[in-house]
Amino acid sequence: MVVPLVAAVVLLAVSWQVAVDGPLLSVDRTVRRAVLDARPNALLDPLGHAFSDLGSSVPAIPVLLAAGVLAARWWRRAGAVRWWLPLPVAALTAGLIPLLVVPAKTAFARPGPLGDPLLPGQFGWYPSGHTATASLSYGVAALLLARAARPGPGRWLTAGASLLALGVGAGLVWSDFHWLLDVVASWCLAALVLWALDRWLPRPGAGGRQASGASSLR
Repeated sequence: MVVPLVAAVVLLAVSWQVAVDGPLLSVDRTVRRAVLDARPNALLDPLGHAFSDLGSSVPAIPVLLAAGVLAARWWRRAGAVRWWLPLPVAALTAGLIPLLVVPAKTAFARPGPLGDPLLPGQFGWYPSGHTATASLSYGVAALLLARAARPGPGRWLTAGASLLALGVGAGLVWSDFHWLLDVVASWCLAALVLWALDRWLPRPGAGGRQASGASSLR
């Protein structure tokens, strides 16, 4: 329960500070100054942009949907009764991401690091949509596949998804596309969704019942 509790507290605290333009936002300004002082960098600038692009709907959503199809095959091979479950989970996750992010962007209407005022009908920058897309798409993909994988490969899938989520967030901040707290909020939001899904999702085998022991993402 530690991870979801910390994620919820951090998400609420950051959201409150963004809403009231509180002193915690000085962290964003400090980090941005440090990043701008370190740029330009011939190696890190292209890398930052490349990681940022991994949080776009393409390729993140196709990876998620493909993982759902592959996981369903693995679950069926493992003898799961509800072997088809990864398919709707992947599809619903793809639809859930904008439902979580877009209303918050509209409500908070936070300008981006460049400080340009929002145009009519334009979404704000908080929370980061690219970070949420990457964290949930790659995270749910890894979770679905890890359910039917051996513990070793399952841990590698989890580690890979975590590194991708961290890389996308870091790339967005480095490229001056987002404030740090925009990214942190999306990480926390994704952690809550993944924790809930990890608790609910059954393991293949044993007639489709939940297997004993800790899951690979808990």
